Amino acid sequence: MCILVQDEITINVGALGDLLFEKGYYLYIGSAMGHSGSSTLLNRVKRHISPSSHKKVHWHIDYLLKNTNNLITLIYLIPSSQRLECEIARAISIISESSIKNFGSSDCDCDSHLFYFKKFSSFKEFF
Repeated sequence: MCILVQDEITINVGALGDLLFEKGYYLYIGSAMGHSGSSTLLNRVKRHISPSSHKKVHWHIDYLLKNTNNLITLIYLIPSSQRLECEIARAISIISESSIKNFGSSDCDCDSHLFYFKKFSSFKEFF
């Protein structure tokens, strides 16, 4: 998921505390491996694009998405029965300008699942 942060902003992200988000594009790598309920790919995407006022803040990404300064600009879907989230995150980390430490990666050993790019064109060719 690509999120445009329109202006530099500090957001409290639960246990991660206050985090500075520079103006630019953030690529979030998530997964939805469920076969039913809220963890299916379709339901996870619906949750992320639904208005923030209608959902509980649960995951790190929810804190970023609930801020009206930020816009989802693109969603990449990679349906797979294999867990690819960490493999993709490691590949993105090589080309990103920076990342938000521990964001979205509390259940794995990745440094982050949220990567910063000053310009959109910096990563769109990756896909």
